[in-house]
Amino acid sequence: MADNNSIPNKGWQVTFAGMGINLALGILYTWSVISKSIPADWGWNESDKSWPYSVACLVFCLIMVPAGRMQDKLGPRVVAAAGGILVGIGFILAGFTTSLLGFVIGFGVFAGAGIGFGYASCTPPAVKWFPAAKTGLIAGIVVSGFGLASVYAAPLTKFLVATYGFTSTMIILGVAFMVVVVGLSFLLIPPPKDFVHTSDTASAAKKTASGKKYDYSATEMLKTPQFYIIWFMYACGAGAGLMIISKLAAIASTQVGISLGFVLVAVLAIGNGGGRVLAGMMSDKFGRKATMFTCFVFQAILIFLISKAHTGNFLGSMVIMAVISALIGANYGSNLALFPSITKDFFGLKNFGINYGLVFTAWGVGGFLLAKLAGSMYVKYQTFDIAYYGASSLLILAALTTLMVKPPKSQSAN
Repeated sequence: MADNNSIPNKGWQVTFAGMGINLALGILYTWSVISKSIPADWGWNESDKSWPYSVACLVFCLIMVPAGRMQDKLGPRVVAAAGGILVGIGFILAGFTTSLLGFVIGFGVFAGAGIGFGYASCTPPAVKWFPAAKTGLIAGIVVSGFGLASVYAAPLTKFLVATYGFTSTMIILGVAFMVVVVGLSFLLIPPPKDFVHTSDTASAAKKTASGKKYDYSATEMLKTPQFYIIWFMYACGAGAGLMIISKLAAIASTQVGISLGFVLVAVLAIGNGGGRVLAGMMSDKFGRKATMFTCFVFQAILIFLISKAHTGNFLGSMVIMAVISALIGANYGSNLALFPSITKDFFGLKNFGINYGLVFTAWGVGGFLLAKLAGSMYVKYQTFDIAYYGASSLLILAALTTLMVKPPKSQSAN
């Protein structure tokens, strides 16, 4: 059995390569800026504009299941490179169409699938290089790239659209992201299969001696109630955040009269990235469930507050909207650090790729349903209020659910 003293540790190389890949793939979170830039003569309403993003979220999460299995079997480099190629193809295809169906196929299906392949390949090899006590921190750093992407991608997209036009922008982004993701994929080097950290050796020996099963297969995980409880909480937490992300630019312009919606998107992205690292660190110290409960309740309050923000009132000012956006981003981002960590805690590391892929389907289903709810309710009522109240209610329910979830009986508590 190899330990971290006998082979060169590439943990930080893999961690920051994964973060870099996610910085490219996180273009998904800039959809509110992309959709706002769609030419008016295309004739798309807010419901239409929800479709490419919603489909991308759904395809992303569904692809995470086979991508996770492929990552476990083939290694992260091949799968991440495939993801970069698919994202590039998707954006280029979207750049050659003006139809809603064409955009759904390009951005929604191809780019969504590519994001799934790339994202599935980043966190598993990184956390395998570090001791269990750093799982939350490392997962948070890797996925922070996805959240931080809009910091550069939102203003970059706006600049490219103004300079080269909308269709050319999609092609430029596609080529750039293909090159970046494929290039960084070669740095995703996993540790040897028998690699065990010195600090984890005693804990592993204790579990073996006690006869407790640590690594769940996907089939075994699906037989536990914990999987479904975790899935539900993830769907609520992620769905609420994705709903706001998908419509933030529209919320800024139609609800509070702020023309610089892309600034709010960038501010939210800073919170999104920072929240992933902070939540990972907090969960390592205070526990996953306590951190989840806090984030769910805080997010419910923030979304309720944004429902009261209107042109001319205190909550509708640029500064307050920026603060609320950053905090919503941070609470949303916490999900992307907490749920891979609790999946590893409860179900083990050996099959982490496929297991987290199954858990991650909650992210896509939640994002798809709540983003579509927001778009549809706005078309019908010219307000996002019903979507706000529905998301806040689900978050409170998710917070209460954290009080019920416990590790599987064959697993020791974390």
